[in-house]
Amino acid sequence: MSTINSIADLQQQLTPAREQLVAHNVYQSLHSLEDLRLFMEHHVFAVWDFMSLLKALQRDLTCVKLPWVPEGNPITRRLVNEIVLEEESDVDQEGHPASHFEMYLRAMQECGADTQPINRLLAALDAGETVASALTIAEVSASVRQFVLTTFEIIDSNKTHAIAAAFTFGREDVIPSMFRHLVGDLRQRFPGQFDTLTYYLDRHIQLDEEVHTPLAQQMVRELCQDSSRRWQECSDVALQCMTARVALWDGIRQALATTAATAAR
Repeated sequence: MSTINSIADLQQQLTPAREQLVAHNVYQSLHSLEDLRLFMEHHVFAVWDFMSLLKALQRDLTCVKLPWVPEGNPITRRLVNEIVLEEESDVDQEGHPASHFEMYLRAMQECGADTQPINRLLAALDAGETVASALTIAEVSASVRQFVLTTFEIIDSNKTHAIAAAFTFGREDVIPSMFRHLVGDLRQRFPGQFDTLTYYLDRHIQLDEEVHTPLAQQMVRELCQDSSRRWQECSDVALQCMTARVALWDGIRQALATTAATAAR
């Protein structure tokens, strides 16, 4: 295994996993409104747990306690706060402030997707349940459960550079390529419909590709510096995230196939 000392080295090592994820056939499997609803009912949990990755970075790289003191590197403070601003309080297509998660919930409601499982999860967490218990209460699929637990395993490692790698290469860097497939298919199969969902996808493609990924990559550089160990841990975690995403997409694809087979009987 070659030594990793830069973003370019890390990206090269992740290329096969990234290509597998981008080429997944789940994007071309959404042939009906029912398929789209099922996809969103699974995917919303990835939209939700993404914010915990980001908030873990804000916790580790900025001061979020009282009394305030200037903690951490001011460069990484600014980087993470800029990303938080747009992820947690962006503007929707009408110019109203909303988190991307809230936009996604609205998109689910527009197309008639079931929001009860994700709402059960939020209610359980609000009542003090652990993430694992809340997932049980929400009655999520095995692939969703494993995806979310993988995210929180990384968060609970308390390795800020690893969390940054999960955020950067498991999410921000690859999301535009994944979503570009999806939004293209949506426009072809459902022209003029689902304005909130297509806005959400377009917004992520724009922000992640043009703004967030370069900022996040700079954050990883700042955190790893010249530590080969940290660079390798970042690569390992990014690969773990991509593997978990492929498994999530496989779970959705299997659910779509099961639903189609049931309907055909």
